[in-house]
Amino acid sequence: MSTPPDDPQTAAGYAVPHWIEACQLDDLTVDQPHGLRLSGRSICVVLTPGEVFAVHDACTHGAIPLSEGEVDHCAIECWLHGSRFDLRTGEALNPPATEAVRTFPVQVIGGTVYIEID
Repeated sequence: MSTPPDDPQTAAGYAVPHWIEACQLDDLTVDQPHGLRLSGRSICVVLTPGEVFAVHDACTHGAIPLSEGEVDHCAIECWLHGSRFDLRTGEALNPPATEAVRTFPVQVIGGTVYIEID
């Protein structure tokens, strides 16, 4: 487990979240989902123009890996039934999925992508 070196909560004496080094920013391609396994969890990481997002790598409708789907306008689509999820909030944007997908906080420090896992 790694804690980003510039985490302001560390210096302030707050509880330190569990930030895990996920990958290098250079490993990601814009709008191409990237599946990872971190701390026993399947995570889908997506670089959009200007920001990196992380969501649980399973559609809430059919448990299909979202990392196998397509990204368009900050949304990821499950390839099997077409459910789309907002990468910023996890909100299900259309049926058949009705439940949001879990999102994870992301930080990029010095070209390294960190994801907060609890």
